[in-house]
Amino acid sequence: MTNKIKLKKGDEVIVLAGKDKGKTGKIVKIIPKQMKAIVSEINRVKKNQKPDNNQPGGIIDKDMPLHISNLAFYDPELKKGIKISYKLNNDKKIRINKSSGKEI
Repeated sequence: MTNKIKLKKGDEVIVLAGKDKGKTGKIVKIIPKQMKAIVSEINRVKKNQKPDNNQPGGIIDKDMPLHISNLAFYDPELKKGIKISYKLNNDKKIRINKSSGKEI
């Protein structure tokens, strides 16, 4: 069973649940099999990095994945999260704002 992920890489999203609730950021990477996304500057953790040939060791900050259900597309005009739907326009599938009907 695969669910459709309506968010894409580069979308501005708002976090709906968790320790970073209410914060916004851009999607850096989407992991479809796990239904998760990595958002820049959100859900950061400290990681102890061992020294390698290319990198020095130390404590680094790392962005961890969030579940898609905890994210919503952020509309800067309304300043809140919105739902996304699809519409066919001249045999082309476009994303639209479900509440206002505007194209994203």
